[in-house]
Amino acid sequence: MKRRFALLALLLAAALALPACSHLSGKPAPGPEVPRPDSVLDPVVLYRENCTGCHGVEGRNGPAMSLSDPIYLAIVDDDTLRRTISKGRPGTAMSAFAQKEGGMLTDDQVTAIIHGIRERWSKPNALAGVAAPPYAATAAGNPQQGEGVYAAFCASCHGTGGKGGPKAGSVTNGAYLSLISDQGLRTIVITGRPDFGAPDWRDNVPGHPMTDQQISDVVAWLAAQRPKQATQASSANASSPGGLH
Repeated sequence: MKRRFALLALLLAAALALPACSHLSGKPAPGPEVPRPDSVLDPVVLYRENCTGCHGVEGRNGPAMSLSDPIYLAIVDDDTLRRTISKGRPGTAMSAFAQKEGGMLTDDQVTAIIHGIRERWSKPNALAGVAAPPYAATAAGNPQQGEGVYAAFCASCHGTGGKGGPKAGSVTNGAYLSLISDQGLRTIVITGRPDFGAPDWRDNVPGHPMTDQQISDVVAWLAAQRPKQATQASSANASSPGGLH
């Protein structure tokens, strides 16, 4: 009999203790578990956590290329975006994000970011029927010719010799040129920076859009102003096609 009462008392004590266990210090609260980082496929979340620091919260107003610019998205293809996100751009501030390149993102996550960028910011009529210059250069630029191109199309904003003017800053500053590839320069000449009021290739001189060769020439002239040490890195970078610039 005593054993029976002792057993009942033990069971009653255990039953009374169970509710208290749900309030133990450190026990996770009810709710969804934190997902594994490599399982996140929401493109908005992935962009916010990996891209906003350089490209801006809404794909604009960041120190790097505006990814929400429909002109940019009209001239760059998915393979270029994927290659650049995955491998980065050596010699620039764009680091590699793919796991196989030492980053944190899976291939599926890179694809999700690309699709998200296009779904949020692409516009089918961005070029309004106008043929844009090709994203990548089709011929080498001539820096001597480029100096004249700069004077005609760029100096009114960036000043004589690219040292800064009344509307925009210096584009021949060594620190700036050390952080941007030749492809980055070409892309900005084509697309402008609409988030900062810089026109695209059609409107530097109204009614006189820049040609593909003029763009290549002015990029060659700008690249010739780059510090020598940075030029070596940029030359190596230029050997791999594409770039998020």
